[in-house]
Amino acid sequence: MFIKICANTNLADAQLAIELGADAVGFVFAPSKRQVTAEQVAEITPELPAGVEKVGVFATDDPYEVEHYVACSELTAAQLHGAFDQEMVQALSAEFGGELKIIQTVAYELNPADPAASDKRFEAVLRAAFAEPAVWAVLLDTAKSGASGGLGVVFDWEHVAEILQRAYPSSGERPRVILAGGLRPENVAEAIKALQPWGVDVASGVEATPGKKDPEKVRAFIAAARAASR
Repeated sequence: MFIKICANTNLADAQLAIELGADAVGFVFAPSKRQVTAEQVAEITPELPAGVEKVGVFATDDPYEVEHYVACSELTAAQLHGAFDQEMVQALSAEFGGELKIIQTVAYELNPADPAASDKRFEAVLRAAFAEPAVWAVLLDTAKSGASGGLGVVFDWEHVAEILQRAYPSSGERPRVILAGGLRPENVAEAIKALQPWGVDVASGVEATPGKKDPEKVRAFIAAARAASR
């Protein structure tokens, strides 16, 4: 089970997550209470182990902006929010010689007025992201009123699991799917059981205050995710 602790704003929290067993730490460059600068992250990443993924979270359609932050902050992965842009994904991959891991966020937003159409759009984007070789993993998050990421809101895991099964390629290796959206130490095991993702991602669910992690919540989350994956 791949575990990412996101929205780190300081070295101590990032190191804590890694010491407790996280595979990746995330840094939010998009507008947020937890937003960081390239300068801040550039002071953190050199202090972290080489084998841990250092992920930048972006909400931009400008590949050059992402390239700048990745290079300046010594990131190993870029998590893209917003609409899936195949050309941007391919451009980023090419710029870094295929070495940059690209995580494409696909947000699930139920439209109560037309849930069937909402599900159909979601499935179509999943299929497109799964089919793009430059996408290293797909991250499932919640969308609300058009916004996604950092909302701390869960969605119907069992319903989305059914859509996922339809969207997965009929042959070949199953794509990497990382589950986010309202996960906490108390519910991550249930989420893993329902959706069987390759990985999980948490931010606000393990915080003491926005931008500051709660060590016991981080410890409990990682332990619960590991136990559920076994």
